[in-house]
Amino acid sequence: MAALQAQRLFLAPSTSSPSTSAARPRPQPRSRRSSAATCHAALHVPSGIHATQENLSLQVNWIETPRVPASPSAELSLEKLRAIADAAADRAEMHDIIGRQRDNWNHLLLHSTNSLTLAASAMAALAPAAPSMVALKASAGVLLVTAAVTMAAVNKIQPSQLAEEQRNATRLWRTLEREVRAAIAHGAPTTNADVQEAMDRVLALDAAYPLPLLPGMLEKFPKAVEPTRWWPRCRPAQPKKSRSFGSRGSAAVASGNGWTQDLEDELRGLLRVIKAKDENEFLTVGKLVLNLNRGLAVAGPALAGTAALASVFIGTGEAGTWATGAAVIGGALAASVNTVEHGGQMGMLFELLRNCAGFYRKIQEDIEANLNEPDVDRREGGELFETKVALKLGRSLSDLKQFRKMASPSVRDEDIKEFAGKLF
Repeated sequence: MAALQAQRLFLAPSTSSPSTSAARPRPQPRSRRSSAATCHAALHVPSGIHATQENLSLQVNWIETPRVPASPSAELSLEKLRAIADAAADRAEMHDIIGRQRDNWNHLLLHSTNSLTLAASAMAALAPAAPSMVALKASAGVLLVTAAVTMAAVNKIQPSQLAEEQRNATRLWRTLEREVRAAIAHGAPTTNADVQEAMDRVLALDAAYPLPLLPGMLEKFPKAVEPTRWWPRCRPAQPKKSRSFGSRGSAAVASGNGWTQDLEDELRGLLRVIKAKDENEFLTVGKLVLNLNRGLAVAGPALAGTAALASVFIGTGEAGTWATGAAVIGGALAASVNTVEHGGQMGMLFELLRNCAGFYRKIQEDIEANLNEPDVDRREGGELFETKVALKLGRSLSDLKQFRKMASPSVRDEDIKEFAGKLF
């Protein structure tokens, strides 16, 4: 009973009885620098009621302490990061939709072009013995010309490669969105440098994987094969003498931020292996695939065009027999070449190899950016960075220690046999 009455009456109004007001000392004025709210309450217990201290305990956990407002510049930077995260989510959705559309192009155009070519070849074979030879000959010629033009257009845009670009772009945009939202949720003070870094990543992704088809499409048959770059270029650090970790060959010396001499040697050896083996391997295979795809892209329309030209001479004496064979064989070969190129998705394979080379190039630049930073306290945490590199390469932390010996100048690039990455 005493506890119930205390809960009803524990907050006395400011205009309380004189006895109560006199018993309570006048509160001192609050300092302007205090961020906590002060609660003044009076408790009145009627006479004749015996209550213990436990029954009269007050629960004031519902009173929230006002948060200190952030500076206007920090609030503005935070709003900019939210806008960048929303834009990244929107870009990911757009690339996903367009990627599905262009994958459908690849399947539809492949089957449509092969159907045109094979139907024209059949007409050219039946034309000499058919009563309506002229009609069949003309139909075969029209279908072969249509197939040749369609092949040339499809080989120019490479729908399978376009679909692979959009799939990779979708993954990277979603990664950017997650990282930006994680930075917002972390609650750390946001600066203009954080906003500029996020904006640079947005612009780099837009340049690496453009949405428009024409103009602005990436070159499908470049003269030189380079790794895909979807991250901004780092500003070169000023060359300074880095902090010493002791002589080489000595035991690992604990350093600030988790960096040791052994860890640096390990990353230098890993960097050398990635350059000499992993990235070089993907670029070499990418060049072979590009040359093969370039040859197929020229051969398909050329064969279909030759078959269309031969169909004009069907039924013209002795030359008509050779013309019929050329039209039939040319159409069949054109369909075969088109199937190998687009059914085998040579464009997608080339883009995949170029993206894999870009993946290893980014690991290289991340390692170089940390090793070139003279102040170890400004680097990323050594143990955390080593773990990230190991996860990207599909290796354990103990596996990375074997690359420490690769940092020695006595080891030649030709002597390196093992690849750094195990994922692909």
